[in-house]
Amino acid sequence: MELYNILLVDDETDVLEAMKKKIDWEALGFCLAGTAENGQEALEMAEQLHIDVVMTDIKMPYMDGLTLCKKLKENYRNIKVVIYSGFDDFEFAREAVHLEAEEYLLKPISSKDMENVFGKIKKKLDEEFDQHRNVNKLYEYYRKSLPAMQEQFVMGVLEGKITGERLKNMMEMYELDLNSPYYVVANLYAEANVKEQSEKTTQLLNLSLREMAEDYLKEKMSFYCINYLDEVILVFMLQEKEEIDNVLYHLDQICKMGSRVLDVQVTGAVGQPCSSLDTLMSSYQEAKTAMEYRTIIGGSQVLYIKDIEPNPQDSVSFMDWDFQNLVRAVKIGDRKETDEAIQSFMDSLRNCCITPNQYQLICMELSTELMKIGRSYKLRTKQIFGAGEHIPWQELYKHLSVDELESWLREICNNLRHTLRHERSDSTIRLTEQAKAYIEEHYKENDLSAETLCRQLNVSAAYFSTIFKKEVGLSFVAYLTKIRLEHAVELLRTTEDKTYVIAEEVGYTEPNYFSYVFKKQYGISPSKYRVNMALETDKKENEV
Repeated sequence: MELYNILLVDDETDVLEAMKKKIDWEALGFCLAGTAENGQEALEMAEQLHIDVVMTDIKMPYMDGLTLCKKLKENYRNIKVVIYSGFDDFEFAREAVHLEAEEYLLKPISSKDMENVFGKIKKKLDEEFDQHRNVNKLYEYYRKSLPAMQEQFVMGVLEGKITGERLKNMMEMYELDLNSPYYVVANLYAEANVKEQSEKTTQLLNLSLREMAEDYLKEKMSFYCINYLDEVILVFMLQEKEEIDNVLYHLDQICKMGSRVLDVQVTGAVGQPCSSLDTLMSSYQEAKTAMEYRTIIGGSQVLYIKDIEPNPQDSVSFMDWDFQNLVRAVKIGDRKETDEAIQSFMDSLRNCCITPNQYQLICMELSTELMKIGRSYKLRTKQIFGAGEHIPWQELYKHLSVDELESWLREICNNLRHTLRHERSDSTIRLTEQAKAYIEEHYKENDLSAETLCRQLNVSAAYFSTIFKKEVGLSFVAYLTKIRLEHAVELLRTTEDKTYVIAEEVGYTEPNYFSYVFKKQYGISPSKYRVNMALETDKKENEV
């Protein structure tokens, strides 16, 4: 049986002990994760523990139960809160309801009352957890989401973000059969004549154009169609390269039909056929390039990249997906992934009949991509390409053969990957040191919070929390408390200030809460700690 974590909060120790001992929490389906003596402490514990239910007294020092409930609901929407009180006060009860507390109980609380309340809460938690885990519901949600996920997958392929084995696995997972000897990508764009055309109307035109294209093509060709931004994108699956003529003919018919029915200019743009899904991006990029010519050549027709640019491969867009794989491997991959990405890049380079001009462009783009990676981490050029490099990176193509380029690339990419790993490690250390320095400088401020610190460091609270805990071994709250108490001890040792003055000096507005935290840490009150230190000092002086 799964047990839900519960946190008990009460400033009376005997009440906590009674609830711990007299209630068989496991029998009710709960695990007692901890106890707290006030709302402030409970809130700090909730940051560190995975709590499902908080049961709290309403009257407590430092932070009462209603305030605790409010803060818990603000930060942890799924936590259930049970509030109890010895006061039959309607205003308390109304506020508890307003704060979405599960129950408002009056003392004394009988065991039967507890069993009834927590029985209902467990049932509610079970239903919520089951709803998230229910296989049938998950499958139903999956089926409803599948068309959208399929479209996202196809766009990932078109943009070169999904390739290789991952492409094959995801195609199977998303129940798509796009296998074919050849492919070609075409874009359709509806350009209204009316200048005041709204975005909403444009989207409706695109949906209508897609429906028209699908209805026309369904018996004529094998294809997959999606809407993306302001265009309709068609991926045609061909058995022979020569079927490109059929694609051009049918798209021309769709453009004419769309222009007549929708009363807008409909332009088609077509890339060249390619022989694998891994290289589908090249056809997509060529179709996008062809579409750009509509402002020069005119719309309401089909623009085939081969007609417009006799040698469209000169744009070397067919290499782009390899750049992306290589960049990803250098940034977050290990040595094996980086070597595989380099091998894939070099295989593409060797298998394509490229001209010297193309080789020059590829080398320039490659060097630029590596520069971008390094610059994003504020690395100097020597850190990226090596201090001992005799060949200027801008002129690689003049000096290196394809085989020599591969050797150079392996050395540079793996050195860069290694450098980035150390930079990230150094970055987390720097972030932690900056945080510690800021805490040391601002610990006296009673409103110092993780959110304030994160704004200062310009990082998200979730990222900071993970990094700080990993590097320091303490949460932000625990570390701040540690620093404040260390300074409090120093003030107790070196000054004769009253405890309430010292409390304010180290960031506590509530002297009683300061004493509570201090006693919890050191086992005795601040004043007793001072007395003990004085006795220790006297003892040492007498021994001397």
